[in-house]
Amino acid sequence: MTGVELIVAALAAAATAGIGSGVQDAYAGLKRLLVRRLAGRAQVVAALAADEEQPGVWQARIGDDLTASGAAFDSEVLTAARAVLRLADPIGTQAGTYTVTNNYGAVGGFHAPVTFNQGRQIPPAAPGTV
Repeated sequence: MTGVELIVAALAAAATAGIGSGVQDAYAGLKRLLVRRLAGRAQVVAALAADEEQPGVWQARIGDDLTASGAAFDSEVLTAARAVLRLADPIGTQAGTYTVTNNYGAVGGFHAPVTFNQGRQIPPAAPGTV
């Protein structure tokens, strides 16, 4: 899952979660970070005001702007998106449903298991052929 996919999954999950679940505070925090990151992009900021429930719609509305603004690579934004998903879908989060697989060159401290795959993948040799 890319940073954009993680963010749009969090936005959609929060829109469908119950108000009493604690998700709304995390959702508001994610939106604040996104509004700050998307400053100067009035249409995208307006799109964030909608409570759309479909990740595909979020992706179509704001996906390119998340990438262009750097929000999809911002560790603070991605951490906030993960927090929303942890609250909105704890079972999916524990099952590893929301794993970012492309860091797009992110650098810094990582505080979880991280796998970096660079270059093309070479499949392992078939058993008995080595």
